[in-house]
Amino acid sequence: MNAKAIDQETLLQNERDPLTHTPVHLLSLEGVGKHYGNIIALSDVTMAVDNGRVTCVLGDNGAGKSTLIKIIAGLHQHDDGVLNIMGEERKFGSPRDALDAGIATVYQDLAVVPLMPIWRNFFLGSELTKGFGPFKYMDVEQMKAITLKELAEMGIDLRDVEQPIGQLSGGERQCVAIARAVYFGAKVLILDEPTAALGVKQSGVVLRYILQARDRGLGVIFITHNPHHAFPVGDRFLLLKRGKSIGYYDKKDITLDELTAQMAGGAELAELAHELEQLGGHGDVVKEVKAEVADVDSVNAGGPKHA
Repeated sequence: MNAKAIDQETLLQNERDPLTHTPVHLLSLEGVGKHYGNIIALSDVTMAVDNGRVTCVLGDNGAGKSTLIKIIAGLHQHDDGVLNIMGEERKFGSPRDALDAGIATVYQDLAVVPLMPIWRNFFLGSELTKGFGPFKYMDVEQMKAITLKELAEMGIDLRDVEQPIGQLSGGERQCVAIARAVYFGAKVLILDEPTAALGVKQSGVVLRYILQARDRGLGVIFITHNPHHAFPVGDRFLLLKRGKSIGYYDKKDITLDELTAQMAGGAELAELAHELEQLGGHGDVVKEVKAEVADVDSVNAGGPKHA
């Protein structure tokens, strides 16, 4: 699917992308916030998701990534701002509402039954049946054939969908979950830290399937804390820190070094160097951390301005 086709398919009612100012929103958040009593979990977050593009959300633990996922996936309702789906303002009452709107979430702790075959997990909760009334039964052959076909179209070559899904690697299980979401009609695919517990090779496998989903026209939201995983596949990047956006960039406006520097945070490194100096006896480490602070500060000084 080429860029021109994507723009035409997602042409909306004068909705404009905050980065490109073109009317291509599939999903957008404008000033979205969430609080629990006096605790502000998320504040003034703006981002957009488009067909055939990957939006990466980066941040450390406690940055607000989980809260953002829960709002988009319908688990929690936002308290401030606007969530638009295809130009229409929405406030999901449940995950079912989000699913009906074409938003599928693949969580880090995959909801699979390890001892069940791959095809059973692929159709878990949505089994195909034959017959009617008391004579209704599962259409096993059809489900096996569809599972093989869908996995093949995502580039996953499995000869035997009867094997337990627990025998697959972590990366392969992630890819089965992605293929399942694509088959069941997802328009927006949220991936929650899919590479967090994987080695280098398996992470590469998952990143390849993220690109497969993008190339099939989905809008992908890739949640991660690793800029080295995000940058190769991402089209735009939202950086979160303590529930607030510290940057929202198009890929052409930021380099991997700048993205990493934004994630590292010179102030936190400087504080670490100060604490180590107070402890004493860590001169070599303090010197190394201070050098890192200088690198981060120099990159940020010449880095891009916030979008």
